[in-house]
Amino acid sequence: MEKFALLARLEAKPGKEKEVADFLKSALPLVLEEPDTVNWYGWQIGESTFGIFDTFETETGRKAHLEGKVAAALMAHAGELLSKEPSIEFVELLAVK
Repeated sequence: MEKFALLARLEAKPGKEKEVADFLKSALPLVLEEPDTVNWYGWQIGESTFGIFDTFETETGRKAHLEGKVAAALMAHAGELLSKEPSIEFVELLAVK
């Protein structure tokens, strides 16, 4: 059962909303290569707020994801796509179905 998660919020720069959405969609194949990432969601709220929510069974899996290809790609493009630094929160899951 998943006990650990990450919640990342991303604010797109004006005019970069499509690029942020495209980035999230393109990240899926990279996440599929991560055996310890149980669930991964790329999402959008409103015009410019995007994010990622992902779940893990172990802290080791969560750490591996943070050190993986998606995180590296996000940080490499953050300056050109995002209006501020990503907000990344460590989540402890209390109930999962």
